[in-house]
Amino acid sequence: SGNNFEIIIIDDGSPDGTQEIAEQLEKIYGSDKILLRPRARKLGLGTAYIHGMKHASGNFIVIMDADLSHHPKFIPEFIRKQKEGNFDIVSGTRYKGNGGVYGWDLKRKLISRGANFITQVLLRPGASDLTGSFRLYRKEVLQKLMEKCVSKGYVFQMEMIVRARQLGYTIGEVPISFVDRVYGESKLGGNEIVSFLKGLLTLFATT
Repeated sequence: SGNNFEIIIIDDGSPDGTQEIAEQLEKIYGSDKILLRPRARKLGLGTAYIHGMKHASGNFIVIMDADLSHHPKFIPEFIRKQKEGNFDIVSGTRYKGNGGVYGWDLKRKLISRGANFITQVLLRPGASDLTGSFRLYRKEVLQKLMEKCVSKGYVFQMEMIVRARQLGYTIGEVPISFVDRVYGESKLGGNEIVSFLKGLLTLFATT
């Protein structure tokens, strides 16, 4: 790609063999390119970001799921977009241009669309996809946002964008295709939806 990069893999003791595969990749590509940084147990998404940031040596950080629901082919587009507008954040969007979601049932699509719609009405964040996590951040911007964000779970990604707008950071968007995981199950359930609504109201009250 012509870009200098490293891949940091944060594994929270998952039983799916992620760590073993990452170790094999480390042997093939070298520990300067593949950095495996495991943790003993699940400690949440926000702390995984902080853990990864500590080991990142670059000026920009791309965050993505490791189950290939986020396709690496979009990363060069994120980089192009960032350079184009000198953006602080480039966010992958499923809801603009030729972006889309594949493999979700109607219920999951409605929840995601509904969450985005309610958030757009209440918070007017100026970005079309608030619940996705496939994003490129300027490293110091990500650090600042992590200091400000208090949410956990499903609402965390949304707060990152809302706080970014609040702090005056610039956000670009790249349409992406999101393909649901082939193995494993989504953790989105009733409790997550309730905590999302609580988090949304908290953000509405504080931004």
